[in-house]
Amino acid sequence: MQVESPIETGLEEMQRIRESLARLERRDWWLWTAAVVVMLLLTVAVVTMSLPALMSDPYSFFQFHLEQAVRGLVGLVLLFNIYTIYQQLLIKRLRAQLAEQIEMQASLRLRANEYHMMAMVDPLTGLYNRRFAEERLTAEVDRSKRYGHPLTALVIDLNDFKQINDKYGHLAGDMVLKEFGSRLSRHIRVSDLAVRMGGDEFLVILPECPEEQVPGLLARLSGLEVDFRGATIPVRFSAGAAGFSPVETSEQMLERADQALYAQKKEKKHVTGAAAPAL
Repeated sequence: MQVESPIETGLEEMQRIRESLARLERRDWWLWTAAVVVMLLLTVAVVTMSLPALMSDPYSFFQFHLEQAVRGLVGLVLLFNIYTIYQQLLIKRLRAQLAEQIEMQASLRLRANEYHMMAMVDPLTGLYNRRFAEERLTAEVDRSKRYGHPLTALVIDLNDFKQINDKYGHLAGDMVLKEFGSRLSRHIRVSDLAVRMGGDEFLVILPECPEEQVPGLLARLSGLEVDFRGATIPVRFSAGAAGFSPVETSEQMLERADQALYAQKKEKKHVTGAAAPAL
């Protein structure tokens, strides 16, 4: 059994609402047309019944034919009123159904937006997730190939994140991720894209930004400290960047940024290990 998505269901509901609006419009036009026709028929009926009497005997007309004309007029007006009430009841029912469909459509649209956000956004940090990042990076690589704009992919990995979780708990680790994600969002341009790739790894897509400008961004991200239950947790990170190359795909570009990241992490471990005996 195939389950329809909220978006498909919403489109179907929207089509039904359009059809209901069209029916309501037709009923209104039909009601107005019927009103005009009935008025014309009443006029014709009165004239038809009164004209012969007026031509033959005016006094007889006022005594007999006028009474018939008035009775016929009252009967036609009564029928028209009954018909009008019936049509108004139908229109009222149709409007109630339409209001219910509009409310359902709004609910479905809200749910579809929620599903859309869940598919693109990391719930912990509020940054975009890996799936959306890969699509965006592919699009930016294609744009750079087409127009020759610079493009940089920056991969960031938090240092000693496992030790933070082990020492302070996962709640502290989550707070570190959220604070770093918030700092990252504040220090990038509107055109840039900040992403949580998973775990403690982040990605920043920098359109129209040469690789030489990355150190400035990293300097603004440095120095973060998170206060957690009276303890101050310094947040350190390693980073690797890869500039756009017209002969590479987005996957190759991201892989090159990862390699630069791992090279920096390896270098930091080597420096730490060499300095340890001197302590």
